[in-house]
Amino acid sequence: MIFKRHLIFTLCTIYGILLKGVTGVSGQYPLVQNMTVTQGGTVNMTCRVEYNDNTSLQWSNPAQQTLFFGDKKALRDNRIELVQATSAELTISLSDVTLTDEGMYTCSLFTMPVRTAKAFLTVLGVPEKPEIDGFVKPALEGDKITLTCITQGSKPAADLRWFRNEKEIKGAKEVNASGKTFTVRSSLQLQVNRDDDGVAYTCKVDHVALSHAPQQATEVLEVHYAPHVEIISSLTVPQESQFLKLECMSKGNPSPDPVMWFKDGAELPDLERMVVEGRELTITSLNKTDNGTYRCEARNHLGVSRDDYVLYVYDAPTTLPPPSTSPLPPTPPVSSALRPRASDPTVTGTDPNALGQHGTDHALIGGVVAVVVFVTLCLIIVLGRYLARHKGTYLTNEAKGADDAPDADTAIINAEGNHAHTEEKKEYFI
Repeated sequence: MIFKRHLIFTLCTIYGILLKGVTGVSGQYPLVQNMTVTQGGTVNMTCRVEYNDNTSLQWSNPAQQTLFFGDKKALRDNRIELVQATSAELTISLSDVTLTDEGMYTCSLFTMPVRTAKAFLTVLGVPEKPEIDGFVKPALEGDKITLTCITQGSKPAADLRWFRNEKEIKGAKEVNASGKTFTVRSSLQLQVNRDDDGVAYTCKVDHVALSHAPQQATEVLEVHYAPHVEIISSLTVPQESQFLKLECMSKGNPSPDPVMWFKDGAELPDLERMVVEGRELTITSLNKTDNGTYRCEARNHLGVSRDDYVLYVYDAPTTLPPPSTSPLPPTPPVSSALRPRASDPTVTGTDPNALGQHGTDHALIGGVVAVVVFVTLCLIIVLGRYLARHKGTYLTNEAKGADDAPDADTAIINAEGNHAHTEEKKEYFI
């Protein structure tokens, strides 16, 4: 049937050419344009002739099957429709495009000789929505896991990007051809910790066919880890009769509920004043008997955590604290005789710090005087010791040699340095 149609079109074409002859066909060339369409979309193929003498135009597919000859449809395909057919233009429409429609399309102008123009139709393969494999729910802290994102059906090959929450991270990409399309994989290796708990990992597909509707997949990582606790006190300096609240800040997955409270390694002694609500321990009207070590303990199937708080209750203040600023002493009255007159030129520039400056000068003068007195006393002591030593040496030298004399006169005569005055030192007794 198709062969008969082609044969009829061919005979009609030859007949038309014979009628018109071969004159007046110079400068007649069909004009076409390469087209790109997304798989499943619709594309128009247009062939134009600037100067045409009513010569017929024809569109053929990559298999050289005639689609339209002028305004006559040659191929029975419901996806192909005529848009416009004139002596200067032949436009057809191809809907629900598939990858098999890609190829070289030919527009023919039936002159002598037949002139043709070729337009290539590119069909973009739309990548499928990505899938993420490798998630272990839940993962344990310290585990090593590999996340793999896969997308199929892209043409050309798609690009895959990883995001940790909103921050992009790099993965390892792998591309495999599957017929006319590509399968793309991207892997991400992680060693999870407690900071990864609740983090969203997203795989996005970038492709020219997805400019308006990007494809992506998101998985939220769940990590189980041992608890960690910390006690927070509502008071910095606990005092008697005050209200104290201790909060046990615990974090773990699974959540370590409930937490346990102990005092000095045992159960709480006074449950009337020591009230536990959830993670909080409240002690009303503190007193000295509340002193001790309070412990918060939290546990799950992965471990246990403890934190201690040492409570010391201080005495309540019995008197009001002094004001932060001492009141100024009252100013003594000034007699009229001592009150400076306004006409006195020394009063015109009163310095409010004059009294403090005079006090500082007096203290400085007193210190200088004390230093001078101390230095004078030291000099007197040193001079006295020097004179005492000199006197002793003089007496000793004067008496030198007197020990070996038989009598007093001889001792005086034998004294060193006194030979010239022997007669003067003799004493006579009557």
